[in-house]
Amino acid sequence: MSKFGWSLFGVSLLLTVLLAAATTAAEYYNYGSALDKTFLFFEAQRSGKLPATQRVKWRGHSGLKDGLSQGVSLEGGYYDAGDHVKFGLPMAFSVTMLSWAAIDNRKELSGLNQMQQTLWSIRWGTDYFIKAHPQPNVLWGQVGDGQSDHYCWERPEDMTTSRTAYKLDQYHPGSDLAGETAAAFAAASLAFKPYNSSYSAILLTHAKELFSFADKYRGLYTDSIPNAKAFYMSSGYSDELLWAAAWLHRATGDQYYLKYAIDNAGYMGGTGWGMKEFSWDNKYAGVQVLLSKVLLEGKGGAYTSTLKQYQMKADYFACACLKKNGGYNIQTTPGGLMYVREWNNLQYASAAAFLLAVYSDYLSAANAKLNCPDGSVQPQALLDFARSQADYILGKNRQGMSYLVGYGPKYPIRVHHRGASIPSIFVQRSSVSCVQGFASWYRRSQADPNVIHGALVGGPDHNDNYSDDRTNYEQSEPTLSGTAPLVGLFAKLSGKLGSYGGEYSKPYQTTKPPASSYKAATPTTYTPKQSGAPIEFLHSITANWMAGNTRYYRHKVIIKNNSQKQISELKLKIEDLSGPIWGLNPTGQKNTYQLPQWQKTLRAGQTHDFVYVQGGPQAKVSVLSYY
Repeated sequence: MSKFGWSLFGVSLLLTVLLAAATTAAEYYNYGSALDKTFLFFEAQRSGKLPATQRVKWRGHSGLKDGLSQGVSLEGGYYDAGDHVKFGLPMAFSVTMLSWAAIDNRKELSGLNQMQQTLWSIRWGTDYFIKAHPQPNVLWGQVGDGQSDHYCWERPEDMTTSRTAYKLDQYHPGSDLAGETAAAFAAASLAFKPYNSSYSAILLTHAKELFSFADKYRGLYTDSIPNAKAFYMSSGYSDELLWAAAWLHRATGDQYYLKYAIDNAGYMGGTGWGMKEFSWDNKYAGVQVLLSKVLLEGKGGAYTSTLKQYQMKADYFACACLKKNGGYNIQTTPGGLMYVREWNNLQYASAAAFLLAVYSDYLSAANAKLNCPDGSVQPQALLDFARSQADYILGKNRQGMSYLVGYGPKYPIRVHHRGASIPSIFVQRSSVSCVQGFASWYRRSQADPNVIHGALVGGPDHNDNYSDDRTNYEQSEPTLSGTAPLVGLFAKLSGKLGSYGGEYSKPYQTTKPPASSYKAATPTTYTPKQSGAPIEFLHSITANWMAGNTRYYRHKVIIKNNSQKQISELKLKIEDLSGPIWGLNPTGQKNTYQLPQWQKTLRAGQTHDFVYVQGGPQAKVSVLSYY
C-alpha cells in the first residue's frame, strides 16, 4: 500500500511537472500568436484611407490630405510611434526589416499562413514611398511637424496639428534617408518577386534611382529637414550607402553594387567599425552580416579578402552579444536583456535578436562556426541568444510581464499612444481637442480604452524595472522600428520550436473606461536661478508657435536638488497653469503636483524635467513640501 501510494504521488508529481512545463511553453514560446499580434500593431499605425480588411476596428481614416497643400499626395504610410508624424528614416528601416523577414523566413511565414499579412505590411509602406519619390532626385522624407504634434494629445482622426511635408532634393540632400529608403525598396522588391513580379520591378527601379541620388548628392537628412533633429537625429550616412548597395546587390546580382561596397569598405567604415548595436540609425552590423552571406556562399571571387574583413566585424557583433568578445561585450540587465540605452531599449534588443537569428542561418547553411576571441561556438548559440531576448519580451523576466501589448496574461495597459489612450472615434464621435486630450485622457490612471495589440513598448530599465505609466514615454511608448524586427524573429523561432499555447483571438475593445517622446530644443530664454535654495528651478522657453490668433509657448522647467541629501515625496504648487503638463503627476489637490512613479526621489545633485504648454505668461512654480 505504501509503494502504491508513493507511485501515485510520483505520477501526480510527474504530471505537475509536465503541466508546469507546458504552461511555461505556452506562456513564453507561443511565437505564432505573438507574430500575429505584431501585424495588428502595423494596422493600428496606418495613416490614410483604411481598407475594408482592416482588423483594428478602433481606428478610422486619417491624414487624407497629407501633402496636398504642397502639390503632392502623401496619403498612406505609417505613424511613427505614439504620435502622428510620418518620419521617413525609421519607417524605411521598418519596411527593410519586414522585407528581410519575408525573404529569409518565407518558409516559416508561409507555414503559419502569415505571408500575405507580411506583404500587406510591407506594401502599406512601399506604396507610400512610391508617392514620396515622384522624381529621381526628390524624396519627401517627413509629414507632420514633430514639435507641434508633440504638444497635442488627440486621435489621428481628429488631427489639428500641422501636416507640413518636408522633402529632399539635389539642393537639400539626405544620403542617410535616401539610402535607407533605397534599401527598403530593394529588399521589398525581393520579398514581392515570387508573388508580384511587376510590382517588384517597380520597387527595384525606385531603389536604383534613390541609391544614385543618395550617392551623388551627399549630406545628412537632418541638415535638410531640421525638424527631424530632435526626434531622429542621424549619426551619419556612410552605413546607409553601404546598406543600400548590399541590398541592391542581393536584389539584382549586379556586381556594380558589390564593388561599391568593396571599394568603399574602409572609407565608409564597413570594415573598420565593430558594433554592439543594430538600429534605425546604425546599420553597420546589418551590412556586415549581409555581405558575410556572399562570402559564406562562396561567391566572393576577387573580393574575398575584403569580404573576410566584413565578416570579422559581423563576428565582432555576434561575439559581443554572446559575451565572448574578449571583454568588449554588450551590457545586459540582471535578467539577461540586452541593454543599449535608457530610451526605448527594447528596440535594440529586438533588432539584434533578429539579426543574430539571420546570421545563425547563414553560418549553419555554410557549415561554419562563429570564431570569437573567447573560443569558437556553433551557430545554434546565436539562435539561443535570440530566443532569450524573445522570451524576455514575451514575459520571461523579473516583472513577469509581456512587453508585447496584448500577449499573455500581463502586459502594459497604459501605453504612451494617443490612439490607444482615447476612446475610438466610433465610440466617442465628438472630436477630442489638442488640450482636452491631455486633460481628459493622457493623465488618467485607468487602462487604455483600446488595446494596441502587438506594440512593443520601450521596455524596462537597466535593472529590469518597468513603470506602466503613460507619462513615462521612455519605457511605455511603442515604435515601428522596435516592433518590425519581431516579425522575422518570431517567424524563425516559431518554425524552429513550434508554436504552443492558445490560438489568436480577435482584437477587442474594453468598455471600461506625451505628448509622445520629445527632446528639448535649445532654450531661448531663461529666468534667474533660485540660488542657494535646496531645490532650484531653471525655467526656459524652448519653442513657440501660432495657433489661430494665439501664440503658444513650450515651457521647460528643470528641478535640481542642490542639497547634500536625497529628496523624496516632493510636492510642487503650480499656479496660473492653463495648458497641458507632462513630467509631473497631479496629486488630486488643487494646483498640486508630484514626481511621477518612476522618479520618486531626487538624489543629491540630480535633476528632473517637466514641460507644459500654454499661451500667455509662464506658470508660477513653488515647493510645497518634501522629505
